[in-house]
Parts: sequence; C-alpha cells; structure tokens
Amino acid sequence: MRILVIGSGGREHALVRALDPGRDDVHAAPGNPGIEAVAETHPDTAATPDGILALARKLGPGLVVVGPEAPLVAGAADALRDARIPCFGPDAAAARIEGSKSFAKQVMAEAGIPTAASFTCGTPGQADQALAAFGPPYVVKDDALAAGKGVLVTTDLDAARAHAGACGTVVIEEFLDGPEVSLFAVTDGVTAVPLKPAQDFKRARDGDQGPNTGGMGAYAPLPWAPSDLVEHTMAEVIQPAVDTMRRRGTPYSGLLYAGLALTSAGLRVVEFNARFGDPETQVVLDRLSSPLAPLLAAAAAGDLAGAAPLEWHPGAAVVVVIAAEGYPADPVKGDKITGTERAGQDHAYLLHAGTARDAKGALVSAGGRVLNAVGSGPDVATARARAYELAATVGLRGGWYRHDIAVRL
Repeated sequence: MRILVIGSGGREHALVRALDPGRDDVHAAPGNPGIEAVAETHPDTAATPDGILALARKLGPGLVVVGPEAPLVAGAADALRDARIPCFGPDAAAARIEGSKSFAKQVMAEAGIPTAASFTCGTPGQADQALAAFGPPYVVKDDALAAGKGVLVTTDLDAARAHAGACGTVVIEEFLDGPEVSLFAVTDGVTAVPLKPAQDFKRARDGDQGPNTGGMGAYAPLPWAPSDLVEHTMAEVIQPAVDTMRRRGTPYSGLLYAGLALTSAGLRVVEFNARFGDPETQVVLDRLSSPLAPLLAAAAAGDLAGAAPLEWHPGAAVVVVIAAEGYPADPVKGDKITGTERAGQDHAYLLHAGTARDAKGALVSAGGRVLNAVGSGPDVATARARAYELAATVGLRGGWYRHDIAVRL
C-alpha cells in the first residue's frame, strides 16, 4: 500500500519506521534527512489542506497519515475525505479537542470525564479573578494551538498574569498533583484501541526545572503505574470522549491522546491532543511489534472492530531529545551535526526531528528539538543507558539534553 505521512519531526520519523517501508510504499511531506533514508520525501509540499491535497492527488495513496496538529485543525482531513482519499486523522470540527482548550473542557464536562476545575478567561479582569480563586501554583493555558509552549505552571503571580495577557483567551485551572502519564488510543469514531502508556518530561532542565517545552524525553512502559491504568482510562476517559463527540455530530476518527494526572484524588485529564504526541510516540512505537499501517487503515475505513490485536515487544524504550542552543526560546539553526554514523546499532538509533541539509549536503540543525536518541532493552535502566550512550556521540555546537530522563521510576 502507498502511504503518505505528513510532517517533518521525530514523531513522523517514528511513524514512518513503524509503517515498515520495506513492505509499504511510503512517502513523507515535507520529511527530513532521517526520513528520506527510509521513504521518498517531498520537501516542497506546503503543510496546508490545499498543499496536502494536491500532493495526495498526484501520488494516489491508499492512506494519508496527518502527523502535526496545525493541518488537522486547519481541515486537512476534511479536504482529503471530500476527495475520497482515505485519511488517518480527525476532521477540523473534531480536532478542536486540541485546537481549543475551552472546547475540550466542554466535551469533558458533557462526557463526565474527570479533569481539573477551570475558568475560561478572555479579559485581564477575568484572569485575575480565576488566579485568585485557585491560588498558586498557577496553571495558565493558551486556549489556541501554541506548539507545546502555551502552558505556564508557576508560583509567580506576575508571570501568570503576563502569560494570560500575552495569550488572549486562556483556560486557568486548578493545579493537579501526582505523576503525569500519556495514553494514545486509535479510534474510528466508535471503537477505540489503546496503545501502551508512556511518560514524558516537559520541563527544559534537569530536576523538572526551566520553561515548558514540547518534550525533552520519554520512556515506556511504566513499571510503577497501576495495573488497571489502561482499562480504567479507556472506560472513564477515552470511550466517553469518543461517544460524546459522535453524539455532538462531530465523530472523532484518528489518534486521541489523553494527558493524565494520577492525583491523590484519582485519575484526572490534563489535556487532549488530536495526534500522536512527541516524544512519547517514539518510545511507544519502538515497543510495537505489530505493523502499524493495518491499524491506521482500519481506523480510517471505520473498521477498527475487525482489526487484529496488537502485539508488543518485551522490555522498555527510552528517548532523549537533543536540543539546539537557545531552545525553547530562540533555537539556533544551521549548526553542523556530526557523529550520527553509529545510529542503528546495539539497540539504539537516532530519529531526526529538526534537521536539514545545507547547500553542500551536510547535516545541520533546523529546529529546536534536533534529534531523538532512542535506546531499548530488557528494562528501563538498560534502555536509558543505551539512549544516553548514543546521545553522547552526537556532535552539535551548543547542543544539549536533559540528563535525568527516566531516572525516577
């Protein structure tokens, strides 16, 4: 089957690998230098509904997988389905579950899904009232898409007020204690199939310090998590969300990501996303031994109930994100990358995220999160050691990474 994957990050590189390019005819747009080694890339494609549709009409794929959230919210899946091109990803109306934090809260309230108490605020006065009502730590979320950087958690009232003012409409909510977990579910709008839970690390620096980022690392599985976590989440969160979206007339077909907090008061939903999360996807798909393409195609066709059960590799995977100097505020681009030759050996490999080729063909940085070092092994400790061993071999002027991914289990 010919498959077109939309996106250029580490998440999309992991998706392409899981699709098995050896058996599938895989294309990616725009792709990156890592993806081009295992799929045909189309770097000049605009990541807009019109650009994606034009390429899909040219290639005639049996399935289009839309990776990033922005084209989903903009209606890429709508355009493809209107043209009768099978697509994995929610329509624009359903993708609002990520595109608008206040909309997601409405869905959760209607579905009876446990989440943090919150206020949607559109003025400084409303924000001040909400901040006073909840007190510190303050949790302020941009209502719109913000590339993983729209959330501020702080004890500094002035910083919370400034973030709210810069965002415009915000959701201000109570702080949730306890560890956070990510769970992905593939759904066709009726049936939902869970993947393995994972945990990511959002703060930039060791010890969960520094600003929020798109994610600096992740690991799976979670040896400390309750044995019924997946079953509980599917029953209390995922299936109610899918059923409610269908009742609202906006059926949700694609990947539904639930960010969860395991609080002292029980399970709570932190957020929903409308696509595979980054960098959790990298470790979850590393553990998947079943081919991914049939599962996504079944969801796109509305036949997920007939899909074969998923199979998983034993052991664990850890990913360490190598970031550019200045990330997340102002990442430096164009620096040469060296030491990538060892990737793919000894249960460790690199996934490309923010990389490109310069005029001479050299590999250079092209984004904030540049590379993902993925290690696997019989347990988290072994996988972690292999990921860090590989990360240490990469040369990037000013490049850096956290040193405590998956340390505290």
